[in-house]
Amino acid sequence: MMDAYLNQIKAHADPERAKQMAAYHKADRPHLGVANPVLNDLTKMWRQELDVPARVELAGALWKTNIHEARLAAAKLLTQARIRPDAEVWSLLQSWLPDFDAWAVADHACMAMQKRLSADPDRLDQVELWTTSDHMWTRRAALVATLPWTKQNHPKPDDLLHRDRVLGWAASYVQDRDWFIQKAIAWWLRELSKHDPDRVIAFLENQGDAMKPFARREAGKYLKDQSTKT
Repeated sequence: MMDAYLNQIKAHADPERAKQMAAYHKADRPHLGVANPVLNDLTKMWRQELDVPARVELAGALWKTNIHEARLAAAKLLTQARIRPDAEVWSLLQSWLPDFDAWAVADHACMAMQKRLSADPDRLDQVELWTTSDHMWTRRAALVATLPWTKQNHPKPDDLLHRDRVLGWAASYVQDRDWFIQKAIAWWLRELSKHDPDRVIAFLENQGDAMKPFARREAGKYLKDQSTKT
C-alpha cells in the first residue's frame, strides 16, 4: 500500500528544489523537493479515503522511509482535530520522538501531537516525561506540542492549570543553553503573551535574566511593557 502513496509524492519531485531543501534543513535524509501545498493536498485526499487504522499503518510506513517529504506527509496524515479512536495515533506519534533531528519534521509531528493533546489533556502526564529526556528534540517537543495552551483568551480553570504546568517545564529549561531549547521557550512565551501577558511578564521577571538575550527579547516581543525586552 505504501508504495502507491509514496509514488504520488514522488510524482511531484523537483531535483533542483531538493538540493536547496537538503542544504537548508541540514538533515541527513533524502529530499524530493516537493512543496508543502502539494503534500497538504495529497494528505487531505488520503484522510478522506482511509479509515483510522489504515491511516496509522500508512503514516508509520511513510515515516520509516526516512524521506523528508514522506515524513512530513506521515505527520500531516495524522493532523486532525477529530480522530476516533486515537490511541494508536498517539502511540505512533510518541514512537517518532527518538527520530526527531531537525525542526521541520519535528514541528510537523508536533502539530499532530497538539491535536491529540487537546483531545485528551491527561496525556500531559506522558509529555512531562519528555522534559527530562537526554534527547534535546524530545525535550523541545514538550513545549511545541503544548502550544494550544498558549492560545485561549478565556481558558477554563483546568486549562490554566495546564498552562502553569507547562510554564514550569519552561522554567526548568532556562539553564539549558541549546539554541533550539531557548527558541522553544521564547516561542511558548511569545504566543502566550498575546493572550495572557501577565503570566509572561511574571515569568520574565523571575527567569528572564537566565535566558539567552535573543530568547528573552523574542519572548517579550508583543508585550506593551518594553522593559521586559531588555
